[in-house]
Amino acid sequence: MATATATRYDVVPLSKHIGAEVRGLDLSKPLTSGDIEFINKVWLDHQVLVVRGQKLEQEDQLRITGFFGEIGHLHRPAKFFPPGFSKILPDIMMISNIRENGEPIGALPDGEMMFHHDMIHAEVPHKGTMLYSVEIPSQGGDTLFASGYAAYETLDPAIRSKLEGKRARHHYNYGSTIKGDGKGVEAFGEATHPVFRTHEDTGRKAVYVNRLMTVGIVDMPDEESAPLLEAVYDHMEKPEFVYAHQWRVGDLLLWDNRCSSHARTDFPSVERRLMLRTTLKGNVRPY
Repeated sequence: MATATATRYDVVPLSKHIGAEVRGLDLSKPLTSGDIEFINKVWLDHQVLVVRGQKLEQEDQLRITGFFGEIGHLHRPAKFFPPGFSKILPDIMMISNIRENGEPIGALPDGEMMFHHDMIHAEVPHKGTMLYSVEIPSQGGDTLFASGYAAYETLDPAIRSKLEGKRARHHYNYGSTIKGDGKGVEAFGEATHPVFRTHEDTGRKAVYVNRLMTVGIVDMPDEESAPLLEAVYDHMEKPEFVYAHQWRVGDLLLWDNRCSSHARTDFPSVERRLMLRTTLKGNVRPY
């Protein structure tokens, strides 16, 4: 069945290490079990799945998210929801800089965002994130995806040996896009996880720390851990490990938070940007 499905769709790798576009797929229509098996395999093989030219309702996005696992719930406390959240279905996050009465209607409204793994600050992080573009600016607002697999496999052995088996501390104030920018709300999450995570579905290891949310290494002084972490960040964010996605309206992306990190480039604050996000609940604690 999966072989027959593969002949109907074109899979186009988007960079050497991460990202693939599936062409010929209309996600507004029902999919067969073979279709779902096929796109799941593309996702696991390439870490980021891209499907362009989709026309989807919120119900469609929730249905499609369910093809890949159990839908994740929003962790941000409801009292900190932006006003636009009242217009969307439960378990969908609105990301937007559109303002009404001077207040952004969505989360993470403006500017660039440092590399991060979604929900790494939770005890059981969400394993995947799906983002659908409704309105995009004329330039900027690109999403950069870095392969944690490629970064781990090519990391300086001396650095890797010092961090192998170690656990990192992660802290995130909801809404922050730059570490220490002070733009987050009062709510925050904290957790510790392995510096290098084993993917439970593929068995491969990936770097699992990031510039935005990682604050240190357990049982290691900051003066020792800080330069090690900085070296890892610089390595994992090298252009050869990154796919830069330039958004078009109707793009649907799914990325694997267990083995990739992502960032956002700046964009004109006077231009509208509106995206809808869903997540996949994690199955296991990172190990």
